[in-house]
Amino acid sequence: MEIEAETRKWGNSLGITIPKKVIDAEHLQPDQKVIIDIRRKVSLQRLKGILTTKKTAQQIKEEMRSGWE
Repeated sequence: MEIEAETRKWGNSLGITIPKKVIDAEHLQPDQKVIIDIRRKVSLQRLKGILTTKKTAQQIKEEMRSGWE
């Protein structure tokens, strides 16, 4: 299952909250070990000027979204 989460400061570390619906769906329990695949979410605004393409931003967003459904 893939979710989007926001990191939060927790002492000298960062923490991520797992939503209740994910906990229920995955039958997670306290002190249980899990594997987390971390990928940074990049906004299209940060990529502006870096990409060279003839496609519009809307076309790129639609292509990216097509894999999410």
